[in-house]
Amino acid sequence: MTGASGSNPAVSEFAGLSALVTGGSSGIGLATARLLSERGAQVACVDLAFSNLPEPLVPVVCDVTDDAAVRAAVEYVASTFGGLDVVVNNAGIGAQGGVEHAADEQWREVFEVNVLGVARTSRAALPMLRRSEHAAIVNTCSVAAEVGLPDRAVYSASKGAVLALTRAMAADHVADGIRVNCVTPGTADTPWVQRLLDAAPDPAVERAALEARQPTGRLVGADQVAHAICHLASPAALASTGTALPVDAGMSGLRLPASGKGRYD
Repeated sequence: MTGASGSNPAVSEFAGLSALVTGGSSGIGLATARLLSERGAQVACVDLAFSNLPEPLVPVVCDVTDDAAVRAAVEYVASTFGGLDVVVNNAGIGAQGGVEHAADEQWREVFEVNVLGVARTSRAALPMLRRSEHAAIVNTCSVAAEVGLPDRAVYSASKGAVLALTRAMAADHVADGIRVNCVTPGTADTPWVQRLLDAAPDPAVERAALEARQPTGRLVGADQVAHAICHLASPAALASTGTALPVDAGMSGLRLPASGKGRYD
């Protein structure tokens, strides 16, 4: 929608604000960083490595499992931008398999990134966010936090923790003026999912199965998740805190007949 002058309000929605996106080198993180930038924010992407990050996004190499590195990265971003208003905790890793075959090391690895990574980054950013008039944290959770998926025990448990952590943080920091929300995507069409498909005996069959379990009949686009994240991060979403916004192609809310097909092809 454009105003009477023909300008697009979304272009300046984040004007004057700065944002940090973890896991920002690809997939949902990169799509979110680009959209925040398009809407006026200064944006830093935090990740293990980068390849051809588009300007004006600022790359910051950091491992979210390293507390000292996280604190240094957040300080660098706040210093570079003159403050910090939005944190998107998107860094995460996946895991396949059930409880029976998941080793303790796999549990530790996934929780270190998916849960403690959120906690470390948020903790480091809180002093800067408290000084912002438009402070927001948005965590990338998953539909796996709310529905049972086969062979995803470790991953689902970590995302369940992210969901609970989001709501607890929202309660803890509402008095600070810091809104904390999360998105819960379904299976997204990202490089990580593509790597899983490539490793399958029959990638085409596996992709069809993933698409079929989503009521729309297709995977969720990274850009679609990015739009949801930017909505929750926006100063316009002042009434949203402690919210889990589904972007799951209907997985959590719809129960269609077995013969039902997607209607958005």
